Amino acid sequence: MAVPKLEGSLLRGPSDQKYASIERQTSSYKPLDTYALEKEKHYQQQFGDMYFLRLTKLKPAVERIAEEAWEDFRIGNEMVEKVERVLDVRQGKLCWVAGTIYMEMPLKPNILDDISKDHWISAPPARQKYLSATGEDLVMLEDESGRLRLVGAPLASEMLVTGCIIAVMGTENANGDFEVVDIKVPDLPPQAERWHTSEPVGDGISRKKLKLDEDEDEDMDKPVSNSKKIAIVSGLGFSGTDSGHSLEINLLTEYLLGEALDPANQESASQISRLIIAGNSIALDHDAVATDTIGNTRKAHKKYGYDSSAYNPAPTKHFDDFLATLLPTMPVTLIPGYTDPANVSLPQQPIHPAMFPQARAFSRGPPKDGEETQPGWFDTVTNPWDSEIEGWKVLGTGGQNVDDVFKYVESEDRLGMMEAMCRWRCCAPTAPDTLWSYPFQDDDPFVLNTCPHLFFVGSQPKFDTAEIEGPAGQTIRLIAVPQFSETGEIVIVDSETLETSLVRISVA
Repeated sequence: MAVPKLEGSLLRGPSDQKYASIERQTSSYKPLDTYALEKEKHYQQQFGDMYFLRLTKLKPAVERIAEEAWEDFRIGNEMVEKVERVLDVRQGKLCWVAGTIYMEMPLKPNILDDISKDHWISAPPARQKYLSATGEDLVMLEDESGRLRLVGAPLASEMLVTGCIIAVMGTENANGDFEVVDIKVPDLPPQAERWHTSEPVGDGISRKKLKLDEDEDEDMDKPVSNSKKIAIVSGLGFSGTDSGHSLEINLLTEYLLGEALDPANQESASQISRLIIAGNSIALDHDAVATDTIGNTRKAHKKYGYDSSAYNPAPTKHFDDFLATLLPTMPVTLIPGYTDPANVSLPQQPIHPAMFPQARAFSRGPPKDGEETQPGWFDTVTNPWDSEIEGWKVLGTGGQNVDDVFKYVESEDRLGMMEAMCRWRCCAPTAPDTLWSYPFQDDDPFVLNTCPHLFFVGSQPKFDTAEIEGPAGQTIRLIAVPQFSETGEIVIVDSETLETSLVRISVA
């Protein structure tokens, strides 16, 4: 993709030409609380219930697809039959069954790795992949009755990780393993039309809103859009010292404010109606981490719970200055990431506005009796996060979900992993196995009940985008947002077409 260069004749003498004032486009924005946790959180419950909840929610969808695909399937004279449980599979009988994938991988992390930090010189290094070079990895299908090992050629061509719900068709061989012939996934959930994302949608079809005479009054309430754009940036990486990209941060600020551009590009910048910051805004303090993992040698004196040797307030101060400069002219949505001051387990809860003394003046106020709280100009949200922007259903994460799936598979295709999550109908399938998660008991919020129009993931190695389609006409724009601290790139999304462009800010 060609990256546009912002050029203009800035170094020239003053002129008497009069320029019209430019106003920034307003944003139609409705955040959803899908991933918000209750104030009273409990961690006494077990994590295993999450996978059974996920199987209960997604099993009907994947069974419906499997029944349609394998209704009259036969091999020789034998017709395929459905079995209800994994342990009901019988040797030599052609059948299909639905369940949850579990990857038995010796290189996956375990609790002993965390304990070793307190007893050894240094912690074991983080693995880039969980895959075993000696072929010791096993693919298992499980449900409430037990587990069954899967083998066969289709497994090599299908992306599978722990936690995804699938249906497999085949037969049990003499070794007691299930020889897979075909695999089906739940595929994309139902999708609502733009501006109707809050309405209920029937399963299996994309909702089509007919423009009838009785709908004219409803359509008149839609905000008028004039080529609005959404800016998405990730991995700003503010640190306590000169981070090496402070000049790029300043140029980014001037670009978003339209201060360093000619009139034509200022007009383009004014179309940006919202900035979304997708995780890892604060750089990881490697020195503090290294000190903490060397035999617990750091025992600094703490005063009122504050450890000056472990906490550096400078990165948050620099980030607050950045936000305070933008907020008077542009609304900002802040998604936490792995390195940000938020809880580590998914779903990460919003970074408290008290961390930003200047920017918090733009956050939402306290709720009033009988009134619905409106989102503030500065909106700190969860990770994952979903909302309605300009009538589109938007889903975004800080990147941990894709980074963890990356470790399970041989592929380097991050967009392929994002597409697989959508077709699995789960935005964090490996939670809670290898991705830390809150132990939900009543529902699994990571299951996608409705199909988003836009799905982006932050803190990825490089920018990439694609559009995928579902069996009922669903379309999703996928965006892998690169780390700004490494690439200097910011993604611009057209709110009418969801087409993307890339702006690269660099210092020659």
